[in-house]
Amino acid sequence: MSNLSTDLTDRLTRPEETGLDAGLLVPLLRLLVDGDPVTLEQLAAASGRTVDDVRRGLAAVPDTEYDDQGRIIGQGLTLRPTAHRFTVAGEELYTWCALDTLMFPALLERAARIESVSPVGGGAIRVAVDPAGGVTSVEPSTAVVSLVNPDEITSIRSSFCDQVHYFTSPQDAAGWLAGHPEAEVVTVADAFQLGAALTASLLGRLQADPTGSEDPHCC
Repeated sequence: MSNLSTDLTDRLTRPEETGLDAGLLVPLLRLLVDGDPVTLEQLAAASGRTVDDVRRGLAAVPDTEYDDQGRIIGQGLTLRPTAHRFTVAGEELYTWCALDTLMFPALLERAARIESVSPVGGGAIRVAVDPAGGVTSVEPSTAVVSLVNPDEITSIRSSFCDQVHYFTSPQDAAGWLAGHPEAEVVTVADAFQLGAALTASLLGRLQADPTGSEDPHCC
């Protein structure tokens, strides 16, 4: 992986920087994948925490999405349409960024089909990911993924996810890169490797502290 990818592996899994808490994120993803809004009580039961702990943990990620009844409908994986369609077992969902689509099959332990749209040319990119086998197909084969390493990731969707796209080719991405000199593009295979490293780190944190007893946002 590039130096940028290596640095991101560390930064994106540090809850004190992103607000993301593996002990809440992973159970939440596994509830959202069924395609229904998630109540605080459901997430509390799934994560082994109190409702107040869940509320505080979610507040650390200001981009978390809710419906008009206060139920959670998005954190990385979302029920609201984005440029990244993420289909699992016939359930049509979406993600905040291209990297999410490559990470979530392993976190969910389910295969997924991804269809994304280039923000430049509007071309479609289709990817299939298996939780055990990794990326099994990429169309077109020239597709790439953009990455950035922002100064701050306190609002992960706006500072990071909104700049992480699929493009049909390096040439397709060239104009976007000209306007984002701090970014780079990598192959889908390399982006998947970054996602795999992030997934391993998140699951390691979850196994080490499943109930968030060392929650850095507490108190």
